[in-house]
Amino acid sequence: MQVLTQRIDSADVGRGRCLAVVPRGGDRVACFFPSSFPENAITNVPGFAVDSITSIGGGLMVQGDAARDAGGRRLPLAGDPVALPETAPQLELFAGLNSALALRQVESPETVRDWLQWHATHHGLQAALIIDRGAQAAEALAKALMQTPVEGIERVVIVSFDVPLGRADQGPEQHPFNAPDAPGKDRMEPPAPDPERSAFGEMILYELCRALYLDRAAGVMNVDLSDLITDGAPTVFEQTALSPGGLLPLMAKRIYPWGVDSVDGTGFADHVCERFDGSMAHPRWCMIPDRMPDGAVWRMVRIGGAQPAAKGRVYWRAMALRHPTEKISEIVPKTALIEDARLIRTMAANFGREGQRPPVEELNPQAHSGTNRTCIVTTMKNEGPFILEWIAYHRAIGVQDFLVYTNDCTDGTDTMLDLMQDKGLLQHRDNPFKDSGLKPQHAALQAAENEPMIQDADWVICMDVDEFINIHTGDGTLADLYAAVPDANMISLTWRLFGNADVEEFRDDFLLDTYTLCAPQLARKPHQAWGFKTLTRNTGIFKKLGVHRPKGLKPQLVDHINWVNGSGKPMPETDYRNAWRSTVETYGYDLVMLNHYALRSAESFLVKRDRGRVNHVDRDQGLNYWFRMNHNAEEDRSIQRMIPALRAEYDRLLSDPEIAAQHAKCVAAHRAKIDELRATEKYKAFYAEITGDRLRKLSRMLEHFGSNVFMAGPDVIPDEVMNYAGRPDYFFTVPDEEVPG
Repeated sequence: MQVLTQRIDSADVGRGRCLAVVPRGGDRVACFFPSSFPENAITNVPGFAVDSITSIGGGLMVQGDAARDAGGRRLPLAGDPVALPETAPQLELFAGLNSALALRQVESPETVRDWLQWHATHHGLQAALIIDRGAQAAEALAKALMQTPVEGIERVVIVSFDVPLGRADQGPEQHPFNAPDAPGKDRMEPPAPDPERSAFGEMILYELCRALYLDRAAGVMNVDLSDLITDGAPTVFEQTALSPGGLLPLMAKRIYPWGVDSVDGTGFADHVCERFDGSMAHPRWCMIPDRMPDGAVWRMVRIGGAQPAAKGRVYWRAMALRHPTEKISEIVPKTALIEDARLIRTMAANFGREGQRPPVEELNPQAHSGTNRTCIVTTMKNEGPFILEWIAYHRAIGVQDFLVYTNDCTDGTDTMLDLMQDKGLLQHRDNPFKDSGLKPQHAALQAAENEPMIQDADWVICMDVDEFINIHTGDGTLADLYAAVPDANMISLTWRLFGNADVEEFRDDFLLDTYTLCAPQLARKPHQAWGFKTLTRNTGIFKKLGVHRPKGLKPQLVDHINWVNGSGKPMPETDYRNAWRSTVETYGYDLVMLNHYALRSAESFLVKRDRGRVNHVDRDQGLNYWFRMNHNAEEDRSIQRMIPALRAEYDRLLSDPEIAAQHAKCVAAHRAKIDELRATEKYKAFYAEITGDRLRKLSRMLEHFGSNVFMAGPDVIPDEVMNYAGRPDYFFTVPDEEVPG
C-alpha cells in the first residue's frame, strides 16, 4: 500500500489568496480561490480571458485562457499583473481505481485504518484521497498507515493546506454545541470561532480535488472518516455503476455509543445505538466521473447539474468520533438512544469487540393491569371557590383519586382540602418547593412520585383546577374513553381555551354552565392554544411525572409506547421525548379534549393575577395574559351533557354540612379579596381595561393574529384593525422589533 503526503500552499495575490492554478489543456486553466476571496476582484485582463466563474460555497473556480510568463500563468485579477506557477494534476494516482474523497479532522490513525479496511472489505475501495484538517498530523497518519497496510488498498494520498479550511464564524466542530443532536444548546456558551477546527467550509476543494486527483477515477465515494457506508451486496461502487446516471445519493443515519470507557479508546465498535426518532441527514454521493454530464460541479452534498438515482444508500455516521466525549449525553439525549441489533452484530464482527449496551428495563405491573383506576395530581393556591365543582365533575366521569399540593393559601383552600382528605375524598400535601430550588409544580410532581396513590394508580394525569376533561365518546366517562382506545397507554388531551364569555362579576355558579365561548378547534396561535395534558398508564416507560406529559423516557421501552391524541390517532415518534403541545398534524378532539378555563370571570382574574402562577412564579398574569387566553370566538356546550352527573355528585358532597360551610367560607374569602383589589387604583384601572369594549371585541378576533401580536400584547394592534372583525380572511402581525425582549 502506497501512502503519500502532499501539501498545497496558497499564494497571496493582493485581494486574498489563490489556492491553485490548474492547467486544463492548451492555454486553458482553472483558478481556485477560497471563500474569503472577493468575487468583484475577478475580471478580464490582458493575458486572461474569463469564460466562467463558478461559486461553490463562497469559493470561486474561474476558468479561461491564460497567458504564460516567467512567473507562470496570469491571473484574472484587477490591478497590477499577477502570475502564479501551475499546480500539475496527478490524475494517474487514482486513474481506474474505486476511490474515496474523505475529510479528516480528529480521527485517530486507528480509526482511519478501520475505515479503510471496512470500505475495502465491503465495497472494493482501492484508493483514498484524505483532506487532512490538521496539517501537523498528516505525516504521523502516513507513518502509522505504512506500518500496518490495509489489504485491498493500493494507495492513500493525504493532502493538507496552508489555509484554515473551517467556517470562520464557528467554533470547533468537536464541541458539543456543534453536535446536531446535543441537548440543552440554549444553555450552552457557544465556543469561540476557530476556523482551524470548525466544520468544513471550503467547499471549493471538491472541485480542486477533482481537477488535481480524481477526474479519471473509476468511481468516487464522498464520505468522511467517521462514516461507514452500510455493508451488503451490491457494493456502493457496483450500485452506482448500475444507476442510470452514474450518481448515487448517500444519506446518513447518525449512530452513537451508549457509553465509552475513554475518549482515546472510542472507535466504530462502540457505536451500537441510534435515535429511535432519528431521521436521515447529511447527504453525500458516490459517482462515476466519466459519466457525469458536461458542466457538472462537485459539491459536498451533491453533484450540481447531474441527476442522482431515485433510490440511494445509507451510511452510518459515528458521532462520538466526530464529537469525542466521555459523556455521551453531552452530544445526544440518552432518552432517544436504542440499541440496534444490526449495529451490535456488525460492529463486533468487523472491529473485534462489542460496545457498551443499554441496561435492560422492564415494564411496571400496571402496564398489564385489567383495571383503569385513575389519579389526578394537581397543585393549587387560593382556589377555594372552585374546588368542589372540579372534584365533583371528575368523580362523576370516573376519577377515583386526587393528590393535591398547595402552598401559601389564604382563602381557605387548605382547610377545604384537609376536610376532604379527612372524609376520604382526596390526599392533601404541603408543597415542598420552598427549600428545593424547584418551581412549585415541579417540586410537587417530584414528591408525588413517592406517593402510594401514584405508584398504585393505573392511569395518572397532571392537571389544574381550571382544566376539565371533556369526553366526547360514549356517555362521557373515562370508562368510555378507555374503551374507545383499548390499546393506548398514553392519551393526550389538547386544550380548548375558554374565555370569560363577557362575564365580569364572580358568582358561585358552575363554570360549565357559565363559560361556553372558546377558541376555534383550529387555533394554532397563541402558542399556548394547543397545549395538552396526558393521561398516562403507569407502565414505567418514563422515569418521572411531567406537567404536560411524563418525562425521562426509557428508550429501551420505546416500542411499548402506544400514544394517541384526542381523536385516537397515533402520536409521532418525534413527540415521544419532549412535545407538550399539539400541531396541525397531531391535534384532535373527536374523543376527548381538555376544557381550559384559564380566566373565569373578570373579577376572579384579579385574584388570579394577584396570586401569581403556580408553575411560572416569575411571570405576571397581566394584560397580555388576559388578551392571549380570552377566546370568545365560538361556542362549545359539549361538556354540559355531564352537568346532571356533576350536579348529583356536587349535591352529594355539599350535603355534608362541614363541606358546605367551608365552601361558603372560601366563596366569601374570594369575594372579599375581589372587593379589596377593586378598591385599589391599580386593579380598578386594570379591571376597567379588561372589561372594556376593545378587549371584548378582540377576544373574538384572536385567530387572525400572528405570534408576535400575542408576545407584544394588545397595545400593538391599531384601532383600524378592529374594523376587520367581520372578515374571515384577514391576518395581522407585527415585526420582531416590536416584541419586547
